[in-house]
Amino acid sequence: MSRPTPDHIVVIGAGAAGLMAARELGRAGKRVTLLEARDRCGGRIDPLSAAEFGYPAEGGAEFIHGEAPVTRALLREAGISLLPIEGRQWRVEGGGLSRESAAELHEAELHKALRDLKDDVAVAEFLRRHFAGPEYARLRHSIERMVEGYDAADPERASTLALRDEWMGGGRGTQNRIAGGYGALIDFLLAECRSHGAEIHLGAVVTAIDVAGGGAMVRCADGDTHACDCVVLTAPLPVLRDITLPPTERERAAAAADIGFGNVIKILTRFETRWWLDGRKDLADLSFLLSDARIPVWWTQHPADLPVLTGWFGGPKTQVMAELGEQELIQAGLASLAGIFGVSAEHIARDLVAALAINWAHDPFARGAYSYATPETRAAQSVLSGFDGGAILFSGEALYRGRDMGTVEAALTSGRDTARTILGR
Repeated sequence: MSRPTPDHIVVIGAGAAGLMAARELGRAGKRVTLLEARDRCGGRIDPLSAAEFGYPAEGGAEFIHGEAPVTRALLREAGISLLPIEGRQWRVEGGGLSRESAAELHEAELHKALRDLKDDVAVAEFLRRHFAGPEYARLRHSIERMVEGYDAADPERASTLALRDEWMGGGRGTQNRIAGGYGALIDFLLAECRSHGAEIHLGAVVTAIDVAGGGAMVRCADGDTHACDCVVLTAPLPVLRDITLPPTERERAAAAADIGFGNVIKILTRFETRWWLDGRKDLADLSFLLSDARIPVWWTQHPADLPVLTGWFGGPKTQVMAELGEQELIQAGLASLAGIFGVSAEHIARDLVAALAINWAHDPFARGAYSYATPETRAAQSVLSGFDGGAILFSGEALYRGRDMGTVEAALTSGRDTARTILGR
């Protein structure tokens, strides 16, 4: 006899995955209780004050990568438009700024080695096997910079096969922003959840989940308890360790160790003017800037002519800044900009209107930015996402099996699919 469809579901985590799962379950007539540890919804989507930065800035996720069908469908439903990323990518090379070249040296050799790869290995091992010579130094640097920066991944752990399509396809394709920022999408999902009767608790830090009699009991740090038929657990991978689970689910959760989870430091700076155009009008089309500075990646809001630069530092090397506070990170960002553009940090600081630095490793309810695949990840995802009719289901961007792992699209898709599993679809 099949297990009856649960009537009351507790969803833990009101990020993109949790909100999507709650919305889908609510639409199907289920009773949904949504528990969020923070005092806001959105998780690693972190909308910032438009008044402070002059536009709906993002402390967390900012871009839509590639096709992202689930995200785009939601935006159409909400009547929210996309803003295309325009302009050129530049880089610091030979002591100066140059437009990013379209083709990388040894690109044909790289593609052949990737096509011939049968068994998965970590990126660093792949480079040691095929591109160890000094003539490949620039190629190795370029790949490691992308893996650490774009994917927030450790080259010694990151899966080569998982990144192969990305490399050979020139990245994740087109990129867009959301008009009004990701906060507009979160507001839409939140309104949808409420319209379908979801009960939302903020500041609800879950400490334990018990199962008995075919149902579950969720316990919170403030003493609140929530009895339900089943639980959807969307907490980021590092946070799973803080929740006491029944032995079987704890054994499944241990598989998370085989899924990579990277960190990002993001620095937002707003100035009086676009000072980087002084004497360099050719930089008017600047979109992204790559460098080897301490804060290596920067971008503008082009085509909007906002005097804003956003800094990005991802991957295991962020650990060297683990002890720095927000003001120290901002100063590191300004110093990096000064070195990149050949001006004094004092000159830049005088033009500064607002600044914010976020080290996602310091967020107690994330402890990092997003996941990435290792050679063992697919097997680990199978363990975590497997469902045998029990009372606890794992969900979130780390369990998504497509090519857009680590994105909001991955979180939304996972949340939707988990809801469909519960509903027997």
